Order: sequence, then structure tokens, then C-alpha cells
Amino acid sequence: MNKEWITDMLNFIESSPTAFQTVSQIKTILTKEGYVELAESEIWQMEPAGLYFTTRNHSSILAWQMPQDYTRLSYNIVASHSDSPTFKIKPNAVIQENGYLKLNTEGYGGMLCATWMDRPLSLAGRVIVREEDRIVSRYLDCKRPLLTIPSLAIHMNREANSNASYNPQKDMLPIMGLGKEPFDLKVFLARELGVSPEAVLSFDLYLKNLEKGYVWGINEDLVSSCRLDDLQCAYTTLQGFLQGSSAHSVNVYCCFDNEEVGSRTRQGAASTFLLDTLRRIHCSMGLPESDLIRALASSLMVSADNAHAVHPNVPEKSDPTNRVYLNQGLVIKYNANQSYTSDAVSAALFQQLCQEAKVPVQIFTNRSDLKGGGTLGSISTSQVSIASVDIGLPQLAMHSANETAGVLDCDYMVRAIRRFYSTHRELMADGVLVQKESLPKSDEKMAGKENGCDHHSAD
Repeated sequence: MNKEWITDMLNFIESSPTAFQTVSQIKTILTKEGYVELAESEIWQMEPAGLYFTTRNHSSILAWQMPQDYTRLSYNIVASHSDSPTFKIKPNAVIQENGYLKLNTEGYGGMLCATWMDRPLSLAGRVIVREEDRIVSRYLDCKRPLLTIPSLAIHMNREANSNASYNPQKDMLPIMGLGKEPFDLKVFLARELGVSPEAVLSFDLYLKNLEKGYVWGINEDLVSSCRLDDLQCAYTTLQGFLQGSSAHSVNVYCCFDNEEVGSRTRQGAASTFLLDTLRRIHCSMGLPESDLIRALASSLMVSADNAHAVHPNVPEKSDPTNRVYLNQGLVIKYNANQSYTSDAVSAALFQQLCQEAKVPVQIFTNRSDLKGGGTLGSISTSQVSIASVDIGLPQLAMHSANETAGVLDCDYMVRAIRRFYSTHRELMADGVLVQKESLPKSDEKMAGKENGCDHHSAD
């Protein structure tokens, strides 16, 4: 594994405290690679082999590569998510009592509360401001320690290590300092952004963990950071997308917001964002909508969201026969109740890709007596009917303020997704979905080449 490359991923995560900054970074990377932004409100004109992207709410992004040949069309789609569990700042958030200045927050997603305590925290998100006759979004990312959530001393809670519970309205409110003087949050935001207080209209702000990610371990084969779920997948699948190319398939990269709270927003995976975009792509080719249905029948979606590795101290929480470990390969996730969409066909297709890319594969299921979380696959396919496989990278301490994963698994993801984006599928008359290599002539030299990982380009 190239250490410079893993450092780049950690820098990406550090610079992505909220979904807004994540999408902004992805836009910058895509633009440098020649992708053209298309606003949803504009008329779209696309060319064969063209590179494009669009966003919704500044927090979800779709990018795609037009094929050279519009015959025997299919779609290669990979979805990850841009948000992570944290605490959102409420409107009218200032609380001044008992000599302290606090901010009123509410939980966003299912975080591990204890891991957020006694850490250096700050604020990030977007602020809506008035600029003359326009209302615009301004991104805020305070990089200095502004807040902390102090834990209660064990002398005042003798059950802290045996029976801990947290009331989010009482125990999880961060202090911002001593409340000696009146404090106006909008005045503070205006000063941070260099605008007048009257220009600040509203905000979507969150707490951010200021601690930087790092590579560690006796062999430096582990990586820890906040927001590995799911920015590790967002970053590595983006690299695979940029390195892949298919002559007969539309390659689509998706990074959706609001997965951690159910995806049921206009920019979430349950929205029409993906379907709207696919329809517009297909329309630009001059093809009828019935051809889109045909193409989707021959397509595959990969839902990329991290998976629970066996815990070193509590291994009994993992399934007896379907366990996954750090640095031992990508994870295909199954669930009988379809929280994960993988079935025998979609899993077989993805395993075949991994074999070709020389990437090891692991299988994950929850214990039958433990309910697991859902992810993007089953939500997205409620809008776009398409074969789907749920995959992920193994990690520890999911939804902690500091999560842990394997360095080698990052490389495995890039290699597998690059291979996925270099293939084409066709649904045969007998119902069998056949997978083929489909490289444009300019990329045929990649076929059979040693698989590796190089930032932003094929090796």
C-alpha cells in the first residue's frame, strides 16, 4: 500500500466534516479529472465518452461516464454516502446557565455517545447568507477547538463503568466556554464568515471531531479516523470510478446524503435523484424510456457501506460462521430480511469481479438474534429496480467518534471497483445475467495488467 495514498484518503476525511464539504471535495476532484458539472435546473447536452456530474442540496452527488457505444447498453452503479453520525446544532441553540455557555444539540444518526465526550470539538456545515439580492450557501469549517462535552466524574456517578446511559438533552450538550457575557451565535458565524450579522439567515451546523486520522500498529497496517463510515468507501469507490472505463456501460458514481437517518430526503437514496438522472442520461442518447428499462435489466448496483469486523474483546457478537476480519478482503453482506440486497446472483457477479482483480472476499451476516442496520442498496432499489449487491470494508467501533479499519482493505476496494467499472453486463433471454469485460480501445492496455493503486489514475 502506498503510504502517500492512504494519507491522501485521511486528508480527504479530515476536510469532510459534513456532507457539504464531502461533496465539495468530490466536485473538485472530478473537475480536475475533466468532468463537467450539469445543474439539475439546466438543459443537459451530453456527448459519447463525455464525463459529467450533478449535485442536489450541495450534499449528494452523482457522476457518470458516457459510453462510446450506445448499443447493448447497461449501467454500472456504485453508491456510498456522504454523512456520518454526529450532533446537529438546533436553531436558537444558545444556553447560558450555571456559569457556562452551551449549545443545544440533537443527535444525527446512531452515534456511540461516550466516544464524543472529553474530545476537542468544533463546528462545521453550511450557513445561508444574503448577498445583495441573492441567498447563497457559505461553508463553515472551524478548525480550532471550540467545544467539548464533559463527562461526569466517577465520584459523582459510581455506576459510570457498569451501567452507563446517556440522555441526549441533558448529558450530550457541548460547552463552548464560560457564560460571562451574552452570546449571539449568528454574530459569531458572521465574524467567522466575514459578513454582517444581519446577512446570516439560517444554518445547517454540526459538531465535528478535530482529532486527525492516523496509520498505526506494529506493522502500520491499521488506520483510525472519524467518519470512516462511510467516507472510506466514498473515497475508495471514487478512485475506482476514476480509473475504470467501459465501452458499452454508463458508469455511475453516487454519494448520497442522509443515509444515517433513513435516506428519506430529496437528496437521499430514497429520493428520485438517481432515477431522475438516469432518465436524463438516457434521454440525451435519443433513446426511448423503454430502452432504459431494458438497460436496467442488464445492470448492477454496488452498495458500498462498511461492515462489522470481529471485535477482539467481544467475538461472540459476530455470527458463528460468517465472520470478517481487517485486511482480509472486501465484504459481501447478506440478510434474509433484505436489509442487504445481496442474493446468489449479484454476489456471484461481484465475486467473479474480485477474482479477476485478485481481491479476497469475505462474507458477513449478523447473528440471528441481533438486528443489524440497513444501508443504501435496498433503499435505492425501491426507486430504481436493478440487481444489487451490498458490500463494505471491515471496521471496528462503527459510529464511534474514532473508528478503525485495515490499510490493505482500502487498496482492495479500489481494485475491485475499478474492475467493476471496466465491465458490461447483458441479461440473456433465459434470465441469466452475463458479465463481460468492456474496455474502450484507448484502455485495452489495462486488460490483464497487474492490479495496483495509484491516486486518481490507472496504473
